[in-house]
Amino acid sequence: MIDKQLLFNEAKDIGIELDELALQRLDKYAEMLVETNKTLNLTAITEPTDILYKHFIDSLSLLTAVEVKSGEKILDVGTGAGFPGVVLLIAKPDIKITLMDGTNKRLKFISDVLAEIGLEAEILHSRAELAGKEKEYREKFYLVTSRAVASLNILSEYCLPFVKVGGIFAPMKSVKIDEETELAHKAVNLLGGKIREIKRYNIKNCGERAVVITEKISQTPPKYPRASAQINKKPLI
Repeated sequence: MIDKQLLFNEAKDIGIELDELALQRLDKYAEMLVETNKTLNLTAITEPTDILYKHFIDSLSLLTAVEVKSGEKILDVGTGAGFPGVVLLIAKPDIKITLMDGTNKRLKFISDVLAEIGLEAEILHSRAELAGKEKEYREKFYLVTSRAVASLNILSEYCLPFVKVGGIFAPMKSVKIDEETELAHKAVNLLGGKIREIKRYNIKNCGERAVVITEKISQTPPKYPRASAQINKKPLI
């Protein structure tokens, strides 16, 4: 399905070593993604080389921006078809990852992939504004990430409540991030976070990308996250 040697080389170029088992798992993942996408809209990216760069290498790049240690609890908010969460798990099977999405059909696909490749993750069918209020998930994760398209101030309200104090929120964004970041500073601070830096990088065939490294420095006030309608109608600024 995918060119495993090319994937190995491209991952190595960004500092990620993929062993043969990881390459086989990613190949099976790509195969199942394309096949399932024929009947379920998972992604607009279906060409093998595009999957390799725009899904796999892009997801792996998070590991170059944030140090992820063995056993760390990670949450992927709005994981969709499993990006970046499933790719991170394949690259680092010793992490404890929760894959959250509001659409059960996508999570069923992810469950099928994990069963096929022999990996385990917590699958959470919930909306972020609801799960973020639950004791089981609130401020329980070292790293929270998302490739969601929401602006940073909105995404922060959905995601920062999950991050434990001392942990990191690291959303994956396009490089047009400076204006978003400027707008989000007050919201992030209100939610208990502090934007530390923006890590920028280029991915071949994808263009420029950015990861916003936000440290959780204090607890999120109990009233956040608000209901989704409020978050979107009156974003924190």
